[in-house]
Amino acid sequence: MEEDDRALSPEEMLRLIDNQDSAAVRRFVPDTSLLYLPWGLAWLVGFGTLFLHHGLSGRPYAPISIDVALAVLFGAMLLAGAVNAFVLWRTGNQVRGASQQRGMMYGLAWPTGFLTMSMIAERFAAQLPEAERNLLWASMSIMLVSVLYMAGAAVWHDRPMFAVGIWMAVLNAVGTAAGTGWHALLIAVGGGGGFIVVGLVFSRRVRW
Repeated sequence: MEEDDRALSPEEMLRLIDNQDSAAVRRFVPDTSLLYLPWGLAWLVGFGTLFLHHGLSGRPYAPISIDVALAVLFGAMLLAGAVNAFVLWRTGNQVRGASQQRGMMYGLAWPTGFLTMSMIAERFAAQLPEAERNLLWASMSIMLVSVLYMAGAAVWHDRPMFAVGIWMAVLNAVGTAAGTGWHALLIAVGGGGGFIVVGLVFSRRVRW
């Protein structure tokens, strides 16, 4: 009893505070690595498949049809989106008030943005050849993702997230100017690979 009632030393108090802070972070802050790694893998595989279909000179590097390439890309993106939605939903259940409202509005911005983008792209895509049509969809999608990342960074004051948004915007602009095959390659390697690196860095921080 006396041992339980004794005053904690300064070192023990600091250790207790640190443990409580870590527990709060694990409970209320989403695992950032799970917000980057799924998208990194999805883009690396999806846009990598699209790159193999288009090639850099308009000649395919692998016998992959556009339907198969798009199915792989959209399937991978849906899976990544489902993982992100689950992570954010699980974290959001622990939060109330203004933070919950910000998260809800930001979450709704994604499907709303992609729905309106799809309607606009569909209006003009039919007038373009296949390669340019695919480039239109891909470039508009990445543009929307980069803008939403920068907006999310502004909401939560997240500098790494803002840097990722800028990086994606630059890759998207350069790839669009270079052509369909180059765009797919840059997004697969620079975008998907970059997301994987960022996710692994955050994962390492969480472990430590």
